[in-house]
Amino acid sequence: MTSTNHDLYELSPENGSGLHRTMADRVTVEIHRLIIMGDIEPGSALPIRDLADRFGTSAMPVREALRRLGALGLVEIAPHRGARVAEVSIEDLEDTYKVRLLLEPLAVSYAAEAVDEEHLERAATALAQHNAAMDAGDLDRARTAHTEFHFLLYQGAGSRWLQRAIEPVWQNSDRYRFAARGGEKDRSRAEHTEILEACRAHDPAAAEAAMRRHLEGALGRIRTAMLDHHTA
Repeated sequence: MTSTNHDLYELSPENGSGLHRTMADRVTVEIHRLIIMGDIEPGSALPIRDLADRFGTSAMPVREALRRLGALGLVEIAPHRGARVAEVSIEDLEDTYKVRLLLEPLAVSYAAEAVDEEHLERAATALAQHNAAMDAGDLDRARTAHTEFHFLLYQGAGSRWLQRAIEPVWQNSDRYRFAARGGEKDRSRAEHTEILEACRAHDPAAAEAAMRRHLEGALGRIRTAMLDHHTA
């Protein structure tokens, strides 16, 4: 990936691209992590001054970080009222996955045709790291390795616009995904392996079908976890 925009995968440590990061980049990644991991809950206010103090910076990088996260749908910014973490709901979850089901099976089908051996090996390494982190209960590392696995395959599709289209719905679904952390871990692991092996076999139809099963399975697992939490 090039450094012509501020996609969170490009800015994140797991990308390992050597991309120079500004203070706004660093603050964006850190607030994003806090939201995704649930350390800042949906609906919580995001006071600029408090965040600036927390990260040891001025207000300007925080404003820029909130603007970027707002563009991804993770933060809602209201004039004269400030910023808040976007709420979560079953309706938003299902809408998010409808779009993912349109984009990500297409991306891996392209990847199965075009991906090179380097991307496949890096994706395999990321998947192994994800599995090891899940086994160790290191959810933060599991999240970053999971992102790396998927986006290495999406890079392999050779379409920057398709990857850009995936980015916002991926980021929104990330916070739902970790609401169901640990649910049917073995099933999810098997689904990831199926996607990778279909890409290795350069079988677009199998890759597309495997990704579709993975996303439909994830949606079902997360929906169940949210409903169980609501009724508990």
